[in-house]
Amino acid sequence: MDIDGIISAIVIGIVIGVLGRLVVPGRQRIGVLWTIGVGILAALIGSWVAAAFDVADTNGVDWVEWLIQIGLAALGVAALDRSRSRPRR
Repeated sequence: MDIDGIISAIVIGIVIGVLGRLVVPGRQRIGVLWTIGVGILAALIGSWVAAAFDVADTNGVDWVEWLIQIGLAALGVAALDRSRSRPRR
């Protein structure tokens, strides 16, 4: 992966992470860096899932791929928030 691919993955990850965080209701107790990390991971996994179902490369905007990525980011943000909000003993 070249530098353009890395930069675009980070930018797309930021967008996906923020959109995923907006989908989850309520206040999330995770930071910006965790949101970006979840977004990057969701973007990569979502691209792989979309390619596996052959909906990744279409003419125009890949809406199905975006929805998969945002859904995965929302799941990731919710799971990370749930794991961090447990009471400490």
